Amino acid sequence: MSLTVESVIAQEDACNLTSFDSNVAWEIGNIIRTNLQQKFTRPAVVYIALANSSQLLFFATSGPGTQPDNMHWVKRKEAVVLRWGCSTMRMRLALLDRGKTLQETFEMSDPSIYAVHGGGFPVKVKGVEGSVGVIVVSGLTQEDDHAVIVDGIKEYLAKNA
Repeated sequence: MSLTVESVIAQEDACNLTSFDSNVAWEIGNIIRTNLQQKFTRPAVVYIALANSSQLLFFATSGPGTQPDNMHWVKRKEAVVLRWGCSTMRMRLALLDRGKTLQETFEMSDPSIYAVHGGGFPVKVKGVEGSVGVIVVSGLTQEDDHAVIVDGIKEYLAKNA
């Protein structure tokens, strides 16, 4: 499926939770990690934190072979989600549609603290304004980093409907 800004907004809307705490983060994180192990040979990092404090709720690798650079990508993707409240894939596609870079759009002198590559996703709860958390996957292609998060949240929602 070719992603568009509209399709990613629909994914974000479909992934709203009824609640979010450390137990939910643990369940979603484990679903994502298991899916990574079953579907990919390349290792990735799974990171889930609260939005208001960046308190870490879940962190794991899907297997050996991740690099310190993965954590650099995690923090840069997290920064996009926390600043703009949307997935990094959505921000990337919106910028591509405008033909602009992050630096041009937001007049940044140092855009290196942000990464507009798929794999950062806001945790939103129905009836709560804004993001309550952030999920980041780093290590695959940006499309796969994004998709494994969406699939993991949807799997969690299906199990807890």
